[in-house]
Amino acid sequence: MKNYGELLKEIRIERGKTLKDIEKATGISNSNLSRWENNKVVPSIFFCEKLADYYGISLDELVGRDNQK
Repeated sequence: MKNYGELLKEIRIERGKTLKDIEKATGISNSNLSRWENNKVVPSIFFCEKLADYYGISLDELVGRDNQK
């Protein structure tokens, strides 16, 4: 199972976005995004919501939660 940082990076790369692109669109600093992707810090739910909205996905999808058991 992938960790949260790996999932964030994977989603970003799949969409062809750079950290700067996301920073510009969301106002979340490049340094915070980088620390999250490198598993140095876990973002708050507020920032998770911003990222999910930016990507047009649910929070479950953002964190890699599979609805199937």
